[in-house]
Amino acid sequence: MQINRLFEIIYILLEKRTVTAAELAERFEVSARTIYRDVEILAQGGMPIYMSKGKGGGISLLPDFILNKAVLTEEEKSEILSSLQAFNAVNLSKGETALSKLTSMLGAKNTDWIEVDFSSWGHFENDEANFENIKTSIIEKKIITFMYASGKAEKLLREVLPLKLVFKGAAWYLYGYCTLRKDYRFFKLRRITELSVTNTGFEMKTPETIFAGQKLDADSYIKTELLISKIVAFRVYDEISHYEINENGDFVCQLYLPDIATICAYAASFGAYCTILSPEQAIAEMKRRLQNSLKNYS
Repeated sequence: MQINRLFEIIYILLEKRTVTAAELAERFEVSARTIYRDVEILAQGGMPIYMSKGKGGGISLLPDFILNKAVLTEEEKSEILSSLQAFNAVNLSKGETALSKLTSMLGAKNTDWIEVDFSSWGHFENDEANFENIKTSIIEKKIITFMYASGKAEKLLREVLPLKLVFKGAAWYLYGYCTLRKDYRFFKLRRITELSVTNTGFEMKTPETIFAGQKLDADSYIKTELLISKIVAFRVYDEISHYEINENGDFVCQLYLPDIATICAYAASFGAYCTILSPEQAIAEMKRRLQNSLKNYS
């Protein structure tokens, strides 16, 4: 349609500033005469478009022109473009993005103050494919199946009605309804393998937000106290919000964990740089584990 072609001509000129009629004619598969008519229509409509002849000539817009019909402040434009920059970090589609188009249309400058990359420092070859397939299944409301490795070292086949991708605690999760557990569950994307999007559709309302208003149910968690060496201070700063620094510069940390096994596993992740101070059950369990380890090596 002509209106679509006219709009795209404006976008191309915003991007390239100068383009020849022959280039536009080839792109839209029309004659150069049709392009000239389009330019005339745009000019009559008040668009500051002009044509120049000779070497380096072509069709152009006035240098300072921006498409600025939206009633947006400069701050609002910056917020829109910054949000798109963050989203662009997980946009796996190829070609021109909404970010590049809106940057040209809004004429915003100095939008490179933030850069977001949700990928891991390590190389996990299935991450992009899984993310794209899950995104597609959520949009198209298709049931998915995959093998999932739980925290108990179990690997089970799951069938899930995918509802939302969420990012929390430096990791991506799938939130959906698990037919095996007959309940809503979070699935860490890194633990998902052999993912398949089925042809079976489903109807289930997607929640607008999942985490808003969520509070820790302290009654179902165990209050834990750990002494963590200042040598691994970077992990304390990254992972723990409540701590005090003692006279040696080490950290006395308080946190809530779901069970004794998790407490021991978390403390062990610090190696020799962590001591469990409470609860007593966790101290006893950690001693038992260390004694068993020594027996295995004796």
